[in-house]
Amino acid sequence: MQNSKSLFSFKKLPNRYTSIVLPFLLSIIMTFVVSMISTLRSLGLEEFSIYVWMSAWAISWLIAFPTLLLILPVVRKITAMLVQQPA
Repeated sequence: MQNSKSLFSFKKLPNRYTSIVLPFLLSIIMTFVVSMISTLRSLGLEEFSIYVWMSAWAISWLIAFPTLLLILPVVRKITAMLVQQPA
């Protein structure tokens, strides 16, 4: 039997939400890291500000999440063409 509790004891979402949850989490993590690196690179450590970083992250995420929703099915198809499926 599968555990129906997830992180912080919340009930797990049904499997049909995988196609939304995966790009949602991926976009948060990737834009968080990339916006921090980009902000540090642009401003330098002395001028770095959490406020500037978070505003850069928010704008990045607003673009990345819908982009991932649109492009992920295409990337899955391309991956299936390039990678051998398990037997």
